[in-house]
Amino acid sequence: MEAVTGHGASAVGREGFAAFFREHYETLLRAMYLMTGDRYEAEELAQDAFVRICERWDRVSGMDNPAGYLYRTATNARKSTIRRLTFAARRAASLREMDPISDSDERDRIRRALAKLPANQREAVVLVEWLGFSDAEAAKVLRTSAGAIRVRLSRARKALSNVSDGGAA
Repeated sequence: MEAVTGHGASAVGREGFAAFFREHYETLLRAMYLMTGDRYEAEELAQDAFVRICERWDRVSGMDNPAGYLYRTATNARKSTIRRLTFAARRAASLREMDPISDSDERDRIRRALAKLPANQREAVVLVEWLGFSDAEAAKVLRTSAGAIRVRLSRARKALSNVSDGGAA
C-alpha cells in the first residue's frame, strides 16, 4: 500500500491527497451530477478524475489550483464520454430517451432545465453558479476565455428564465 499516490509516495503525500479527496469529492460528485443528470455517470466521472489526480498527485499538489485541475479532468472525461456516446448513437441511430424515472420535484425541475442547455452553457452554469468559480477560474477549467464564460452564462440565464416563465420569450 506504499505506492497509493505514485511511485514511493510519502505518508505526507498520501495524507495530502486524502485531505484533498475529502474536501472535494462530494462537491465534484454534485457538479458532475448537475452536468450529466445521472448519479451513476457522475460517480464514475468523479472517481475516474480522482484516480487520475492520485496518479499525478506529486505534480498536481504543487499547482496553483489543484481543484481547478480536478474539475477540468472530470469535465474532459465527460466530453470524451459524450464523444464516444455520440458516435455510438449515430451508428445505432436509435438512442434517445434517458432517465425517465427521476421525478423529485425541485431537483428534477432543475435537472430538466439544465438538460435543455447546450453542454458548454450547462458546464459554465455549474462551475460559476453552483460551485462559485470566478469567470476566469471556470475559463481555465473549460479551456476557454473568461469572456466566453460570461457569454455562455448570459445565454444560459436567458434560456433558464424562459423555462421558469413557462417558455414565453
